[in-house]
Amino acid sequence: MKKLLYIILLLFVSAQAFATHNRAGEITYKHVSGFTYEITVTTYVKESSPADRPNLEIFWGDGSSLDSIPRISKILLGGDIAKNIYIENHTYPGASPTPYIIHINDPNRNAGVINIPNSDQIQFYLESILIINPFVGINNSPALLNAPIDNACIGKTYVHNPGAWDIDGDSLSYKIEASRGENGGPIPGYTFPQTSNYITVNANTGDLIWDSPIAIGEYNVGIRIDEYRNGVKIGSILRDMQITVAPCSNNPPVISGVADTCIVVGDTLNLTYHAIDPDGNNVVFTATGGPLSSGASFQTTAISSNVDGSFFWAPQCANIRKGNQLVSFKAIDNGDVNLVDFYSLAIKVIAPAPKNLSETVLSNAIALNWSKTMCSQALKYKIYRKQDASGWTPSYCETGVPSYTGFTYIGETSTITDTNYVDNNNGLGLIPGVTYCYRVIAIYPDGSESKASEEVCGRLLKDVPIITNVSVNNTSTTNGSMYVAWSKPTEFDTILYPGPYRYLIYRGEQTSSTLTLIDSTSTINDTTYTDTLINTQNFQFFYRIDMYNLTAGARDLMGKSTVASSSYLNLIPSDNRITLAWNEAVPWTNTEHVIYKLNTTTLNYDSITTTSNLNYVDTGLVNGETYCYQVKSIGSYSSPGLISPILNFSQQNCAEPVDNVKPCAPILNVEAVCDTQQNKLSWTNPTTDCDDDILGYNIYKTDSISEDYYLVTSLTDGNLLNFIHENLVSIAGCYVITAVDSVGNESIYSDSVCVDNCPKYSLPNIFTPGNDGMNDFFKPFPYQYVESIEMKIYNRWGNLVFESKDPNIMWDGKNQKGGKLSSDGVYFYTCIVNEHYLEGIKPRVIKGFVHLLSNK
Repeated sequence: MKKLLYIILLLFVSAQAFATHNRAGEITYKHVSGFTYEITVTTYVKESSPADRPNLEIFWGDGSSLDSIPRISKILLGGDIAKNIYIENHTYPGASPTPYIIHINDPNRNAGVINIPNSDQIQFYLESILIINPFVGINNSPALLNAPIDNACIGKTYVHNPGAWDIDGDSLSYKIEASRGENGGPIPGYTFPQTSNYITVNANTGDLIWDSPIAIGEYNVGIRIDEYRNGVKIGSILRDMQITVAPCSNNPPVISGVADTCIVVGDTLNLTYHAIDPDGNNVVFTATGGPLSSGASFQTTAISSNVDGSFFWAPQCANIRKGNQLVSFKAIDNGDVNLVDFYSLAIKVIAPAPKNLSETVLSNAIALNWSKTMCSQALKYKIYRKQDASGWTPSYCETGVPSYTGFTYIGETSTITDTNYVDNNNGLGLIPGVTYCYRVIAIYPDGSESKASEEVCGRLLKDVPIITNVSVNNTSTTNGSMYVAWSKPTEFDTILYPGPYRYLIYRGEQTSSTLTLIDSTSTINDTTYTDTLINTQNFQFFYRIDMYNLTAGARDLMGKSTVASSSYLNLIPSDNRITLAWNEAVPWTNTEHVIYKLNTTTLNYDSITTTSNLNYVDTGLVNGETYCYQVKSIGSYSSPGLISPILNFSQQNCAEPVDNVKPCAPILNVEAVCDTQQNKLSWTNPTTDCDDDILGYNIYKTDSISEDYYLVTSLTDGNLLNFIHENLVSIAGCYVITAVDSVGNESIYSDSVCVDNCPKYSLPNIFTPGNDGMNDFFKPFPYQYVESIEMKIYNRWGNLVFESKDPNIMWDGKNQKGGKLSSDGVYFYTCIVNEHYLEGIKPRVIKGFVHLLSNK
């Protein structure tokens, strides 16, 4: 027994001797081509450690076997710290809905870490999440420009910034996390460093603030850096950093200056920062960040206790981004302990405004023209319109056209070379007599908007007819009638067009694009018309009034009105309700709509409500009964001298409510029971306004995230709220549930709930090969959900004696090379266990010792 204990101790000490004492690090990646990425692992280790790591074991995160990544650089930083950089290319199988988690496990951490019990026995873990998604484009992880090794003082606030720079311009979000152990699992007994107040990370700037350390020693914390593009998470880095706390007689330097600013391309940013050491120690003042790699400079005065730094940057078009770009300033003193202060500057780089916007007034339209933007990566332009001048002067950092200005979006161009736009109100024409004002902005690939152009305005003369009424007089499929009225023009050229005059009336059925001449009037004062014998029950009608000069038998077109439509009422029946929705294409503005409902007793249409919307829901109805409605629109023109209010009626329309409402999807919960190979499902029904006549449920399952759902069972009791899915070969899968009502309406799928397998694979620590039939083989305890293994067993001298891919192992103690029974003793093994999970096969590494005692 003493010999056995000695051997185990010897092997343990030997394993420790070859362990690198890791202190901090991170994994980053760059896209190379296709699905190939350059992976970089950066570690900061104890220089005096007797071990060296020319290669690291790495998992690429795509299910491939454990691999190694070579070191390409080792830099001695002083203070017993060495920086190792490992780089290797890896090609992934392709885009995947499941992120690739790139990670390393390396024994061991630096000894004596205060907040990690037995830290030198805890594996050092780093990970980065790579998401290959063709819908968001190619992604590179951010580079972390500030080293994750720092000093702090007891009782004094400590600040650190990772100096993250994202070359793609993606948004970054930061949070503090616990350091992790083997395979990313929690470290037993890990705690965040003790503080007198708090330790936190600013989610926007990445500043880690520890206020303040209370005990000397080394501490490790994790900083999670997530990447977002257009609101979608596209990657993540987990950095592990180490902070050494010491008693200090000096104080850290203090940086001051602007923390948030903006700059328009074409202008130059010139800011001054100050770094002062309160104890009179000399200060080295530096800056890192994306702008410093894009033409910016940071120049400081001579090293002293009071250093000024000048930050200059004239950003180019390529620097335009929707989010801020960060500059991290760092001041480090030369006190008895080198203390540091970090300070972050957020810079918003803004695209310049389109220049030379001008307008030309046309008949019923206004044409706009402007100069092409100087930034070639812009995609297009957006055009905004407002009636009357806005008086708005954008602030220097204000982009786009905010809604508070009163402008509304009216259209856009397809390219940046298209610098013309004709506003004809979507073919309906602009209103004569109204002043229209415009602004134009440029749009960039990441969604960022330029500053707004100068404002230009134009007014159309009131030299054409202006339609004021298109109102249904009578609802009928054959004998319907429509009342049409307009205002005569008052600003036309009577010298050019001395008269007499005539109006021509055009009508379109269901469309404004094809209008047909239906009638004309005798004089300029004939400004009303009743259109008869039309199907107002089923069709919406559009009208336009053209004006002609008939001097000396001539027929000169003087102008056309804008097109105006009738208000057409649609009814959408549902369960005990009818939704009224009406559409109208009119050049005036309707502000109110009065809803009328047929009173079956008096046979009159009574007003039931008023709304500013274009829809209304009438509830509390009886399914199968008939209900009839009509809508009156109330509006006006903004131009003076026209009739107000403008009143127009829709057609009358009737419908019967019907139960066609699907129940709401239940809220599902699934509990996996590994021991009995069961999944227990339970659910609740929402209390929102849903169909409540539920008679049963359908339960669906998929065994893989890449497969379709299949029906597990249909339950015909609407009062049931649970189900046990049993006799399963694999409990892994995702479930959804639907509710079915009394008329067969089935709800949409509930939110899916997934459960996973519970793989088990463990090994004994002793076996007794021989012929007694008892414990003759080194084999696992009963296991489940294991696809294969990669087992390698070594003797005390590190020689391979046995390997197998069979999960049962069945090592009889014999050396595979010679076939002889191995000598009694302790053997070391490493085993990659490939386990079945919902997302596929995942490898897990186990390491340990087994004692061989033959014929015992």
